[in-house]
Amino acid sequence: MTAKHVLAIDQGTTSTRAIVFDAEGRSVASAQKELPQIFPHPGWVEHDPEEIWSATIEVCRGALAKAKLDARAIVGIGITNQRETTVVWDRATGKPIHNAIVWQDRRTADRCEELKKAGHEQEIIDKTGLILDPYFSGTKIDWILNQVAGARAAAEKGALAAGTIECFLLWRLTGGKVHASDATNASRSLLFDIHKGMWDPALLKLLRVPAAVLPNVVDCSGEFGVTTADLLGAPVPVLGMAGDQQAATVGQACIKPGMVKATYGTGCFALLNTGSIAMRSHNRLLTTIAYQFRGRRTYALEGSIFMAGAAVQWLRDGLHLIRTSGDVEAVAGQAKRDHGVYMVPAFVGLGAPYWDAGARGALLGLTRDSGPAEIAAATLDSVCYQTRDLVDAMRSDGARIDELRVDGGMVVNNSLMQRLADTLGTPVERPKVTETTALGAAYLAGLHAGLWPSLEALSATWALDRAFRPAEDTASCDRRYAGWQDAVRRVRSS
Repeated sequence: MTAKHVLAIDQGTTSTRAIVFDAEGRSVASAQKELPQIFPHPGWVEHDPEEIWSATIEVCRGALAKAKLDARAIVGIGITNQRETTVVWDRATGKPIHNAIVWQDRRTADRCEELKKAGHEQEIIDKTGLILDPYFSGTKIDWILNQVAGARAAAEKGALAAGTIECFLLWRLTGGKVHASDATNASRSLLFDIHKGMWDPALLKLLRVPAAVLPNVVDCSGEFGVTTADLLGAPVPVLGMAGDQQAATVGQACIKPGMVKATYGTGCFALLNTGSIAMRSHNRLLTTIAYQFRGRRTYALEGSIFMAGAAVQWLRDGLHLIRTSGDVEAVAGQAKRDHGVYMVPAFVGLGAPYWDAGARGALLGLTRDSGPAEIAAATLDSVCYQTRDLVDAMRSDGARIDELRVDGGMVVNNSLMQRLADTLGTPVERPKVTETTALGAAYLAGLHAGLWPSLEALSATWALDRAFRPAEDTASCDRRYAGWQDAVRRVRSS
């Protein structure tokens, strides 16, 4: 059997999916399973790594079964993952020593503040492109080693392994033979020098992370290892890995400097390709690695929003204003025009450009005639306003943004995409394939396998579904946005 398909694993914050793609980049079959989150304390968010692992194997087998293919038809596997979510496990048994700490988790805020007050943030920014925030994985590793009895001593002896989700999955898929992470995920750790492409000894010492627990750092496309035959029925090589936002950047074919995409899932993340230049932001955006091939790094400026689709889930699960997330568009459509309600979804603090871990969510501007429709509309508006925060910051850093490519589950909402274009004053382009995170992982694997000749050739596969063009007058948009800025000021912790 000639292998002409790629299996993409998309391990996200609220679900795990597997999609089989053919040699033209078309989805053949998929399987998905929801992933429960664990909230031990306010501001803490965890996952059970064993649930992630079992769901991953289940959806991989399910996608292959739906495609009526066996593992021999798969030329390679591409993995993309929720970034920063951290696991520490025993090298001998492969068992995690603690639940995974999710990227949204705020438990290390005090440690980050301690490091800031000691004057270390500038060194971290200079080397990693990141700011000091509990979002990133370095302080999460330190926390686990401190809290689990005997863990730090075991880590120093090399008995433990640490990594983000793609690293943990690769270890399990290869039967414990490979401990590796790609450059994009490594760049989200506060430990990795993105200019030299290596773990930084001084940062490891500062954040109290033993070098012995860390994975090898490799390209985003290459030979990572081979799965054990029992998992899928035959050995399959793992050929691609990237964090979810970087994978979406590849899937959106944003491969030229100046191109920008925004992915709307649990959070929202906008990446601006800056080419070979690790551009320094003056507006508290992150400098990060977009992808790495043959040791050559391409960089990006990134704006990170922690709550986008997750805010809609709160309307569903917390307030019970809607039955399904898809109902939000119809409910919001009943809101009074100029309702004046603002929702600041700072449930786990505020991301870029504020980076305020102490901020908390709020509804402002409520009157007696405010109801579910206005709250739903304010929630969707908050996604648009937060995106404008990011786009305005990128423009202030010198970027020219003529259009924004969008993807993710929320972009099927036409009224939201029109509202986004109005709020930004910029055309919003939705591709025919909106689940570009998994597509990007497939591309990375398929590139190494020779299904596609080059990264540039992928641009020809990108196809526009619909462009949303600004229709609201600028003065009205600016007035609404000024109200948002005022609302954010009211919830800031400092």
